[in-house]
Amino acid sequence: MAAAPGAGQAVAGAGQAAPGTEQAAPAPGRAAPHAPDGPFEVTIVAHDIGPVGGMERVLSELILGLRERGDRVNVIARTCELPADSGVRFHRVPGPGRPFLLAYPWFVVAGSLVTARRARGVLQVTGGIVLNRADVVSVHYCHQVGPANPSRENALYRANIRLVRVIKRLTERAAFRRNREAVFACVSEGVAEEVREHYPALAPKVITIHNGVDLARFEPGRWREQAREQRVRLGIGERQLVALFVGGEWERKGLRPVIEALAQAPDWMLAVAGAGDRAHFEALARSLGVDGRVRFLGVQREVAPLYAMADAFVLPTSYETFSLATFEAAASGLPLLATPVNGVSELLEPDVNGFFIDRRADTVAAALNQLAGDPPRMLDMGHAARRASLRFSWENTVERHRELYRRLSGGRRATPAR
Repeated sequence: MAAAPGAGQAVAGAGQAAPGTEQAAPAPGRAAPHAPDGPFEVTIVAHDIGPVGGMERVLSELILGLRERGDRVNVIARTCELPADSGVRFHRVPGPGRPFLLAYPWFVVAGSLVTARRARGVLQVTGGIVLNRADVVSVHYCHQVGPANPSRENALYRANIRLVRVIKRLTERAAFRRNREAVFACVSEGVAEEVREHYPALAPKVITIHNGVDLARFEPGRWREQAREQRVRLGIGERQLVALFVGGEWERKGLRPVIEALAQAPDWMLAVAGAGDRAHFEALARSLGVDGRVRFLGVQREVAPLYAMADAFVLPTSYETFSLATFEAAASGLPLLATPVNGVSELLEPDVNGFFIDRRADTVAAALNQLAGDPPRMLDMGHAARRASLRFSWENTVERHRELYRRLSGGRRATPAR
């Protein structure tokens, strides 16, 4: 049994740790599935959990899915923003969220100490962020492969990011080697192959559990009215074609070639959701004479209406592990224009539900122009994207995790961890 709330421990809810009573009520709009083999007790360790950010949202969905099935969930994190009635036991890791060079090593030490004291049941850690021995290491990013990109283009930021890359790679190696006996659950087949290549000794312990997408939340037509209002607020005509770009790290994810492509794709406007060096990319748009066709929306807590107002999704990224945004776009019924990176290559079927593109502006423009010139095909591709997304439900993701927990706990209810 989990300990009663005390110092650093509370029931998670509404963006803050607040004392309350643990309960297994399903989140709004969700049905409580039957869980004949539960409840399990699981401890999940992560930097942050909440509605903003791909990894943060993935973990939120997993945690809420486990709670709906009656499982006891402990969270050890810096921040945890979940519904007030989620019944999750939250143990806060005190410390700074930035700058990275302070916050990351701080969490390795402080998070390891809190985990040693508070972990119960099956222990699942998110990558190499603590040094405790875990039962499951969920791999959302392989730092031996994935790039680290500066948020600003200057010498100081580039020097900083080089140091960040070294720290992440060294910490990941130490944590992975310490957890040789754990199961490494990767979010896509591509990430699983990266882990096997760079950590061959772990290969027998590597599995794939795909992330999911909320098929009901992103159902086409659900946000039609909000999408119409959003277009009016942004000064976008009802018949104007809109390409949507969602994500941070704009250089890595390819915002530059998308903006450059607008100069060759006059039928399209671009909506950009996420955080990045806005001044730099606004200047780029002005230099190309397309600034009137770009809308920077900033970080959005509710992204579903953005997909609903768009006509296509574009992401010429250099590296991904799953790309939750691409799967949400597919579930929303948008044609996909993306590079063949991890996750995306398991979803996008060329000429059926979208186009594989590269990071050149002329390639992006050619794909946009093909869609603009054939509206029925654009519509058919959107329908096909929705169908392809149906294989990646959160229900499947949660059940795959529960199967893993069941195996690790020998089919019994999880007992307190070491």
